[in-house]
Amino acid sequence: MTRIAFYAGSFDPVTNGHLDVIRQALRVADKLYVAVGENDTKNALFSFEERERMIRDAISGLPGFDKVIPVAFSGLAVDAARSLGAVMMVRGLRDSSDFDYEMRMATMNARLAPDIQTIFVAASPSAYFIAGTLVRQIAMAGGDVSGFVPPLAAKMLLEKYSKKNER
Repeated sequence: MTRIAFYAGSFDPVTNGHLDVIRQALRVADKLYVAVGENDTKNALFSFEERERMIRDAISGLPGFDKVIPVAFSGLAVDAARSLGAVMMVRGLRDSSDFDYEMRMATMNARLAPDIQTIFVAASPSAYFIAGTLVRQIAMAGGDVSGFVPPLAAKMLLEKYSKKNER
């Protein structure tokens, strides 16, 4: 049986924290869908195509990258996971506030899709503090984000915010 995993997020931008979760998920999954959520309530900085490009570039050097498939989804993540044949949903945990939120989400998902297991992945010490919101704030203020995101994401953030600042 192929172990298909589903890792959902906004990936706006993809961060080294996301890559940490992807690396760990590849240890237990035969195929991993990295699912970019299209959420109307969030004003994404990057389009799906830009986020997909960042993800593809970032994973290209990872062992097992050929098992990672970026996809877009809207609606419930658990429904998207089911439609792709996933048997597990992967969630990264940085701290206790992530744990509280993710446990509630996992419980709801278990009620909606008891056949899909939620797997929690603890962030590595080098990545536990990285959050996309903080990365965007640093980039918006002209700070160096190269230690928090893959090279292409850093370049795209710089371009995006330099264009916004020119206006």
